Amino acid sequence: MTSRPLFKTLADADAVDIWFNDQPLRVPGGRSVAAALLAAGVSRFRATPVSGAPRAPYCMMGACFECLVEIDGVPSRQSCMVTVRDGMRIHSQEGARDLPPTVQSVENVHGR
Repeated sequence: MTSRPLFKTLADADAVDIWFNDQPLRVPGGRSVAAALLAAGVSRFRATPVSGAPRAPYCMMGACFECLVEIDGVPSRQSCMVTVRDGMRIHSQEGARDLPPTVQSVENVHGR
């Protein structure tokens, strides 16, 4: 039986500079934000809305929503589905985000 690794680490020749929670990071380019942050040692991407428990990527394919972060001011982005680019500003998502009111809820408030 072989003990060779199943995965090969990509060269850092295409590294990009990003900010995570206002801290500069140099991460491997050409991969998802989630993979780049994990490679940089980030282990907490968000907190749950109810208990504040830490969360990090789980499925890495967009099914579980455990990797939600704010990217360049846009909340609730699945970091495993977005390719990292130079200059990105990424923040942990803390708790639930505000949702814009729906047309029905606005109509109910105004009695229409």
